[in-house]
Amino acid sequence: AMLVVFEAARRACPSLAVLGLIFLAYNFFGKYIPGPLGHTGFSMKRVLSHMVWGSQGIFGVGIGVSATYIFLFVLFGSFLKYSGFSKFINDLSLTLVGRSPGGPAKVAVLASALLGMINGSAIANVATTGTITIPLMKKTGYRKEFAAAVEAVASTGGQFAPPIMGAVGFVMAEFLGISYSKVMIAACIPAFLYYMGLLLAVHFEAKRLGLKGLAPENIPNAVEVLKNQGHLVIPLVVLIGMIVLGYTPLYAAVFSIFATILASWLRKETRMSFKDIVDAAVGGPRGAVSVGVSCVVIGVIIGTVSLTGLGLTIGYLILEVVGENQLYLGGLMVMIMSIILGMGVPGVAAYVIVVAVAIPVLIEIGAVPIAAHMFCLIYACLSNITPPVAMSSYVAAGIADSNQTKTSLLAVKLGLTGFILPFFFLGNPVLLIGVTDATVLTTVQATLTACLGVVALASGLQGMLFCRCGWAERAVLLVVAFLSIDPNMVTDVIGIGLFAGVFIYQRIKVKKGGEEAPAVKAQ
Repeated sequence: AMLVVFEAARRACPSLAVLGLIFLAYNFFGKYIPGPLGHTGFSMKRVLSHMVWGSQGIFGVGIGVSATYIFLFVLFGSFLKYSGFSKFINDLSLTLVGRSPGGPAKVAVLASALLGMINGSAIANVATTGTITIPLMKKTGYRKEFAAAVEAVASTGGQFAPPIMGAVGFVMAEFLGISYSKVMIAACIPAFLYYMGLLLAVHFEAKRLGLKGLAPENIPNAVEVLKNQGHLVIPLVVLIGMIVLGYTPLYAAVFSIFATILASWLRKETRMSFKDIVDAAVGGPRGAVSVGVSCVVIGVIIGTVSLTGLGLTIGYLILEVVGENQLYLGGLMVMIMSIILGMGVPGVAAYVIVVAVAIPVLIEIGAVPIAAHMFCLIYACLSNITPPVAMSSYVAAGIADSNQTKTSLLAVKLGLTGFILPFFFLGNPVLLIGVTDATVLTTVQATLTACLGVVALASGLQGMLFCRCGWAERAVLLVVAFLSIDPNMVTDVIGIGLFAGVFIYQRIKVKKGGEEAPAVKAQ
C-alpha cells in the first residue's frame, strides 16, 4: 500500500512525494537526531500499522474529504467549464471593468477570482484564464512580468474565496467540527480585502503608467451578455441556496451538477451536447486525481507528526522562542513555516499539512481556532506565488514569456496584502464574521479600518494615489497600513490622521499641477 501511494505521488506531485519520504524516514532515523527533535525510534511493524490501519495515516481525514467533498466539487467545476461558464465570467468582467484604467488587468482579477473559488486549483486557473487575460494585458501596455504576476496572484486567492473556497472550506469545517456555512461566512471579509488590495494595486499601476482601458468596440454589451449567458449562473444560485437552507454540501453539489446541464439547455448557444457531458464527467475525475493522491501522501506526514509527537515538539520550540502571549511574533514564525510546507503542493494538500503542525501553536499563544485555521490556509495557498517554488507564477510566466524570478517577486509585491492580511484577523477575529459576539458596529469599524490599511498599502507600494507619491508619502502610507493591523482605537485614530494628511497633500499637489502619470495610450 505504501509503495503504491508513493508511486502515485511521484507521478502526480513529485515534490510532495519527496516531502512524504522525508517524514517517513524520520520515523526510523529520528532516534539518531540529538536534542528535542529526536525520538526513541519505532519498529517497521509499528510505523506501517499506524500509517495504514490508524485513523491518522493514509486513510485519515484528508483522503476522506478528498473522496467526497473535493471530488464532487472538482467535478462540478468541470461541468461549469464545459457549459461555457468561463466565457460568461470573462465577458461579464469585461463589461464591469474593461473601460476603466488598466481594464484588462482588472478583468483578469475578477475572472480568476470567480473561477478560482470553484475549481480550487491556482495552477489550473492560471492555465485556463491566463491564456486569455495575459495577452490582453500585454497588448494594453502592461509589462509581461506584471501581466503574469497579476494572473498568478488573482488565481491563488480563489482558493480561500467563498462560496466554495476551492473545497478547502469543507476540509476546514471537518477539522473544526462546525458547519461549512460558518466557515464560508467567516472567509468573506478576508477574501474581499485580498481582492480589494489586488484591484487597487492594478489600478494604481495603471494610473502610474498612464494606461487607458479597452476601447468600447472591444467590450461586449452588458445587457446582451446577461441575456445570452446569464442563465449559466443558475447552478451557483442552486448550490448556495441549498447550503443556506441547511442541505449538506454533498447533496447540494450533486443537484448543482444536474442544474448545470439543465441550465445550459435553456439556450441553444450554450447547450451541452452528449460529448460535452462525457468530457466533463471524465475531465473532473482527472483533475481530482492529483489532489486525491496528495491527500493520501499527506496522511503519511500527519501520521508521522502524530506518531512521533513532532507537532508538539515544534510547537514547544516555537513557544520557547516567542514566549507566551506573543501572538504576532508566533504568527510570523507560523507564516514562514506554512509557506515553506506549502511550496509546490496543491492548496488543499498544503493546508492539511500545515494544520498538523502549526494550528496547535497558534491556539496555544492565544488565537481563536477558526482564526488560526484561516491564517494557515491563506499562507499555505500563498506559497503558490512565493519563490523559490512559486508554481502559479511559473505557469503564468510561461504563458507571458516572462522571466520566472522577476514574475515571482512581482507577484509577492502585488499579493503583499494577502501576506499581511491574516495578521489583521489573528489579533482581531472580529473580521471573521460570526466568530465572535461582536456587534454590527464593531464589525463595520474593524472592516473599514482594514480597508483603509489595504488602500494605504497598495498606494504606498505602487507609489500612486491621485498623483505620484514621493518617498516620504509612501513611507507614511506604509506606516498607516501597519497601524491598521492593531485593533486598538489609538492606532486606528493615528492611522486615519496620517492617511488624511497624505490625502489632502495629494489633492493640493494635483490642483497645483503636481507630477502626473505619463500619458501612455493603449495599443
